[in-house]
Amino acid sequence: MPLRIEGLRKSYGDNEVVAGLSLSLQRGECFALLGPNGAGKTTTIRCVLGHTAPDAGDIQLCGMPVPERAREARLRVGVVPQSDGLDPDFTVAENLVVFGRYFGLKDADVWARVPELLAFAGLEAKRDAKVPTLSGGMKRRLAMARALVADPELLVMDEPTTGLDPQARHLIWDRLKAQIAAGRTVFLTTHFMDEAERLAHRIAVMDRGRIIAMGTPRDLIAEHIEPHVVEVFGDWTGHDGGATAWAAAHAGVYAKRFEVSGETAFCYLDDPTALMAHLSAQGGLRYLHRPANLEDLFLKLTGRELRDG
Repeated sequence: MPLRIEGLRKSYGDNEVVAGLSLSLQRGECFALLGPNGAGKTTTIRCVLGHTAPDAGDIQLCGMPVPERAREARLRVGVVPQSDGLDPDFTVAENLVVFGRYFGLKDADVWARVPELLAFAGLEAKRDAKVPTLSGGMKRRLAMARALVADPELLVMDEPTTGLDPQARHLIWDRLKAQIAAGRTVFLTTHFMDEAERLAHRIAVMDRGRIIAMGTPRDLIAEHIEPHVVEVFGDWTGHDGGATAWAAAHAGVYAKRFEVSGETAFCYLDDPTALMAHLSAQGGLRYLHRPANLEDLFLKLTGRELRDG
């Protein structure tokens, strides 16, 4: 088993950041840990990798206890941290080769894999470019290629596609899907719900240090969220307050559940037919009908209020 965590706890002063977390990853699966800022995701990863000592709990990383054998276990793990940590004095290719030395790899062996690693990140044309000349997205992609240098058993990725444009995100998604299909295990944190929904076999939603839901994205959405969502927005002809005023007067009649966020009313329904017929007769209001998704689940479980970490 690539990773098993039982009863993990970590506090800083009176603030318990991780509160009895337990989870396990199966070989060849992608597992996404989701949560708002300050939920405890990064602290969990730091404990898993042996960079932060837990207060309690048991961690087995690639079959080895952490923190006792963390250094040895990390030799079998590829890590994409939030901070890239690339060496500005080396070229793109040289960063990969030098990083391989930390794993005891011979330079010649890494040089032989450089074309494959650059192809993974879509950086073939930047092989000889120095790191300071790269865009932020290119640096992020290089950090992901670097994580594969030692052919790891497990990839640990902390918000890996932050800062990437849509084209680069789709490129990395395709590359990661191929890695997972080939049997690589991925432990992922992300704030992009579409990323988790596309990549993860299972997810866990973490809030205030605790796992509050765990399962496949499809099963969790079906368990917690009505199948149809209608977003209502715009001006309501002849009324003040737009969609907010409309929701106060009518949403409860048509929707099984509704929420108002800003100037949008989110209506959750088993059958949207009656609501959409009603909305089509309301001048000025616009609406979007869509299936429920992972973002709906996340917001229902963790709330819509802004978190600063």
